[in-house]
Amino acid sequence: MRGIRLAFLGTAFTALVALPACGGGNAGDDAGDDGDDTAAPDSGVPSDFTELIGRDWDVPAGGTDTYRCVRVRVDHDMYVNAFHVEAPTGTHHTVLTISSSSTPLGDYNCDAGSLDFQMLFASGVGTDDLEFPTGVGMHLTAGQYINLNLHLFNVDTTNAITGHTAVWVREIPQAEVTDEAEMVFAGTANINVPPNTTDDQNPYTTHGGCTFNNPATLLAYWPHMHQHAIHQSVTLTLGGTPTVVHDDDYTFNEQKNYPLDAAHGLAPISIASGDSIDVVCSYLNDSTTDTITFGESSLDEMCFTGLYRYPKQALYLFECTTGLGPGGF
Repeated sequence: MRGIRLAFLGTAFTALVALPACGGGNAGDDAGDDGDDTAAPDSGVPSDFTELIGRDWDVPAGGTDTYRCVRVRVDHDMYVNAFHVEAPTGTHHTVLTISSSSTPLGDYNCDAGSLDFQMLFASGVGTDDLEFPTGVGMHLTAGQYINLNLHLFNVDTTNAITGHTAVWVREIPQAEVTDEAEMVFAGTANINVPPNTTDDQNPYTTHGGCTFNNPATLLAYWPHMHQHAIHQSVTLTLGGTPTVVHDDDYTFNEQKNYPLDAAHGLAPISIASGDSIDVVCSYLNDSTTDTITFGESSLDEMCFTGLYRYPKQALYLFECTTGLGPGGF
């Protein structure tokens, strides 16, 4: 049933994944090392947030897809309780991961596969602020490296575009932390939308997910697809009983987070070992000749729901995605 969410009827998540870095991400910069990165009162960023990671970028004219990355070193232990994305026009999506390497440091050109296996945050067009419940935080340690992958897309055939994309965070003291969170993707890369699929009553549909090996508590989720997507549903099977968590039409320009908390009339969901998730995505294709497949461009498609959960298990970020092996994209 469209528009209905678990224990939350008739009322209305945001996250994916865009992100900024201290000091503009120049080589040798440390994350969190510049007190001047606090938000200006009229910047649109909450006043108690600081820029964690980000970079300036430019994309030439001509309907150009490109990737830009930045890697920085975390200069102090921190627990992140909330995220804000600074994502000017041209930012298609962003993925922030804990880096397995220290090089290259600072800004560098990259591709869709320039990701690491442990996820922190992701955002897309229109992603809103994400705040965890009291006592929940994502832990970053001093000396650790983090990597921000920006997918940029300029639809203007005449003019180049420039911008600064970043992820801002709010820290909480370690003494207040009771649970350490993480993010993983659930869904599928098995997408083949045939030409002339134009009837929204009979769209192309695909699905994917996984059976969970470890108990966890789900805090929020973030649907992410591209411009041909029209609908996504998420079903959790808990103790053998299917429960529809999300069933709603999808809008590329409004990729919101869905927090499972009292402020939104919901509650975190407890997952047991052996429970499962099924993400179902629907698409239309008005091309008369071209099949739409999985890919990074907004003209290709994806079928993901980002899951924020605790405790941290430090598993592969695509552990719950059908059709993607250890190499990711």
